[in-house]
Amino acid sequence: MQELLTIKEASDWATSYLKKEVTTSNISYLIQYGRIEKIEKDGGTQVAKEDLITYYGKNNRRKEERWKDKLGQDLNWTLSFSEYTESETTKHVHRLHPYKGKFIPQLVEYFIDDHIDSFKTEVFFKKGETILDPFCGSGTTLVQANELGLNAVGIDVSAFNAHISNSKIGRYDLKDVEKTAKNISEKLDAFLAERQTVEFENKLLEELKLFNSKFFPSPEFKLKVRRKEINEKMYGSEKEKEFLFTYQKLISEYGIQLKQEQSESFLDKWFIKEVRDEIDFVFNEIREIKNVATKRILSIILSRTIRSCRATTHSDLGTLLEPQTTTYYCKKHGKICKPLFSISGWFNRYTKDTINRLAQFNQLRTETNQICLTGDSRTIDIFSELRNKKPDFTKILEERKIDGVFSSPPYVGLIDYHEQHAYSYDLFGFERRDELEIGPLYKGQGKEARESYKQGIAEVLNNCKKYLKEDYNVFLVANDKYGIYPQIVELAGMQIVNQYKRPVLNRVEKDRNAYSEIIFHLKEKNKKK
Repeated sequence: MQELLTIKEASDWATSYLKKEVTTSNISYLIQYGRIEKIEKDGGTQVAKEDLITYYGKNNRRKEERWKDKLGQDLNWTLSFSEYTESETTKHVHRLHPYKGKFIPQLVEYFIDDHIDSFKTEVFFKKGETILDPFCGSGTTLVQANELGLNAVGIDVSAFNAHISNSKIGRYDLKDVEKTAKNISEKLDAFLAERQTVEFENKLLEELKLFNSKFFPSPEFKLKVRRKEINEKMYGSEKEKEFLFTYQKLISEYGIQLKQEQSESFLDKWFIKEVRDEIDFVFNEIREIKNVATKRILSIILSRTIRSCRATTHSDLGTLLEPQTTTYYCKKHGKICKPLFSISGWFNRYTKDTINRLAQFNQLRTETNQICLTGDSRTIDIFSELRNKKPDFTKILEERKIDGVFSSPPYVGLIDYHEQHAYSYDLFGFERRDELEIGPLYKGQGKEARESYKQGIAEVLNNCKKYLKEDYNVFLVANDKYGIYPQIVELAGMQIVNQYKRPVLNRVEKDRNAYSEIIFHLKEKNKKK
């Protein structure tokens, strides 16, 4: 007979079995997505311990060995941080806004805090010192520097990236943020009351619930798909067409506008007309806010909201193939899903989440200096730019210099850093400087692109050296699949004194393929380790 466990018992057992926390939500996820079978008994949900052993045997206990077979035995599994849950790797303000290509805070902590272990045998930075991040991105280094009692200066060519970073480390009157957001939400509700969007969407959800319950029962449907008892592609396509008649009837009945009159900008193309109207309404309300800090954080909440409300399928959030304005079979959720027709729910949800995360960070923050400057790290005069914003801090840095660098340069031909937030550039009017990106996606990964990238990163390092103390430590997180970082380091007059090859377990868009990156530890050439 099978040994059955409740969800709570399964959570406790898996935590002990794997020697890391496994929450009840983790177990529920396995059931929901058909990874293990759901068993109804005694009026509750249970799972078989044998199913858990089989699942974890395939997916967890041998993961280190499988990855080392693919990526090499020099893989440093300690730096996988596999013991941390997703809530820990996205703690407090680190999840204020989505951002492709960011590293987890634990990686920054490992190298800039004051612990030592069998791999990290010396302390590289001390409390009160200053770290530079010339590719600041969404500000992970800045936030962790603050939490650990260090100062930090970031630089990013993207004005919106700098906006995200400075929003994370900013100080706010949270009561004012909550009050102002509530006021905007109430005005939005009044705006919606004059339209038929809410009534339409409620009716659509009602029809979807009935349809999905009948044809895509959860988790039975997903389990049958995993067992290949159902041809998911054919069945999903058939039911998608079947429900489309109901959808089109409701669109006509409620007079819902799907497409906008123009399609020139990102906001024109990727948002249903009803959603675009709400975006413009909330944006105009935010523009009228007098408190600068409150205005800044609410603009981040709006940006996060509209990203979640783009007219795309749930599986194409990162790729954006074509605008999705009809209901569709969703492979991710195993049922018929719909595009969004209102930002109201997401705006309220993200407001609450943001306030909670800011409050959590307030409990940890230190009285140190952090700021992200907008500029080209190859040429920016850091102290001159900083002097206009933090004169007292700049005076200290001019005397003591910056102690080192912790940064993750862009990877060759992987991401267009401006384009990933095109919706916010359109809405807020930030100046785009795409031409200054180093190694952007649109330039590809060919020989010419790699050579340009190599020169660009070297120029950044040479510019940064002007502001660093003599015995600096530089840490660069990179996937050097083309083997060009030794050449970059040479061009920068530096040397590699150590390097750590780490597995990257939680990649953007849930890519499960084995993947690694290298943390290069650099010093001035001819300096001893």
